[in-house]
Amino acid sequence: MSLAMILPMSAFALAASISPGPVNLVCLSSGTRYPLSQGLTFVTGATLGFVVLFVAVGLGLYSVLAVVPGLQEILRWAGVTFLLYLSVRLFRDDGRIPEGESHRAPGFMTGALMQWLNPKAWLASASGIGAYTSGGDLAQILLFAGLYLPICWLSLGSWVYAGAFLRRYVHRPAVLVAVNRTLAVLLAASCMYLLLG
Repeated sequence: MSLAMILPMSAFALAASISPGPVNLVCLSSGTRYPLSQGLTFVTGATLGFVVLFVAVGLGLYSVLAVVPGLQEILRWAGVTFLLYLSVRLFRDDGRIPEGESHRAPGFMTGALMQWLNPKAWLASASGIGAYTSGGDLAQILLFAGLYLPICWLSLGSWVYAGAFLRRYVHRPAVLVAVNRTLAVLLAASCMYLLLG
């Protein structure tokens, strides 16, 4: 594959990964609430979850949704339920930075699962595969996934670092409550896209 194809694939991966979406909002929130290492654990799970989804879509998983009755609707409602659960947790947060409460931070599995329930991830996978690969060409799909891996991790990681940057300047719980509630409302609003899409 030529450099002329790798560059547009990389640009697509960057645009899809760094643009705001449910996973990016959770990354930002994690950066404001938890140590960087915990936020980056979530990022690693979300990145690997996306890459596995991307390869699966490239190998035909997306077409299964059209064939199996009700599967797309089940996925849609599971995504809505999960995103609403996360937004309620974020909305109810008291704004205090946790000390020794690492079990509450979204972890690796939450990140991976979130990508499979994220409409943005499905759309990015299907449109990227359709635009830049020849149907079912495993070499092209794996190359694209290999490009996505570092680009997605760095993009999501930048949201965690942005949250950590905000955290350094936000010392009052009331301000963090306002930030968290804004993010919670945005996350819940993203459910409208899933329901109407």
